[in-house]
Amino acid sequence: MKARRHQRGFTLIELSVAIMIGMAIGAIVLALANQQFTFLRIYSAQSFLVEEAPVVSAYMNRLIGQADRYRLHNSLTDAKAGTNAVLSNATVLVLNFQQPDGTARAGILAFQNLGTGAGNALYYYVVSATGTTTTPEWILTKRPSDVRFSIENGILRTRMTGPNGEIITYSGTMQQ
Repeated sequence: MKARRHQRGFTLIELSVAIMIGMAIGAIVLALANQQFTFLRIYSAQSFLVEEAPVVSAYMNRLIGQADRYRLHNSLTDAKAGTNAVLSNATVLVLNFQQPDGTARAGILAFQNLGTGAGNALYYYVVSATGTTTTPEWILTKRPSDVRFSIENGILRTRMTGPNGEIITYSGTMQQ
């Protein structure tokens, strides 16, 4: 009599269970990866508020807090000439500072596009002793889509619209 040889291997049920477990693990991994990508998109969208806005706030508070006076203009040309000052919806802020030796100096914050392909940015100009400005000394921020200055009840308000439509309002007064 011939002995039957048992073939070694997996049954159809065992293979089906293994495939189902593998598919369940794959689905869980895909769900976790999707959740991680969603969190990264949310974080990226909020990075202006979380990272850049506090730095802008510190600079604005320092600049405006040290100013003796300020005035608003709709263009850098008007600000340089000292003409056509406005009270609201301005894109240029002129800050005057009193020096310890009694002299005065000025600085200009201007939200503009310099046309060099950099796009809109909030630039800071230092006005020389002769009253001229050429190029910005530094860029305060490149991320906002709009920056507007206004004076409401004697308080300077800076309304900054972020890249995702978020609106931040900074308020400050000159030193007394």
